[in-house]
Amino acid sequence: MAFIRTYSTILLLVTMSLFSFGLSYDGIGTINDPPYLRTQSTQIFIHHCTHTHNTCLINYIVITASACYGFQDQGVMIAAANQDLWQGGAACGKYFQVTCTGGTNLGTPHPCTDTPTVTVMITDFCPPPGCKGDLDLSHESFSTIADPRAGGIKISYQQYALFIYSLLL
Repeated sequence: MAFIRTYSTILLLVTMSLFSFGLSYDGIGTINDPPYLRTQSTQIFIHHCTHTHNTCLINYIVITASACYGFQDQGVMIAAANQDLWQGGAACGKYFQVTCTGGTNLGTPHPCTDTPTVTVMITDFCPPPGCKGDLDLSHESFSTIADPRAGGIKISYQQYALFIYSLLL
């Protein structure tokens, strides 16, 4: 009998993990173009000179770690959270299901694609005043749900329960 109760509990948890928490919020989604890791702490200088034309080019690239995972690559289906969602870093690693619900500007009145929902993981912080939305989506995740030329879109988002799987492994 204990085995059946344990099995039922695990089955219930797995079933719950397939669904979101149910609380949905409306907001604004913006697009963030690669590279996603950018910083002010690591500086790379690329010095290129051509002797035939006596010219030199110096490219200055600044690479920054994400606020959640440093320089660890977390893929491209990622997003940065605004200050309200960030909660002092508690949003790191959380998954959100994001749905495009409409346009924010007249230039692209119908930006949503035929597949207007995507799941993203929070990997970074989008600080004010530069953050113009609730979620700053990677180019790949934004373009899955909307036309990237829109720049910003109306979204509906909810936290997605993917954490249960780790308890079963």
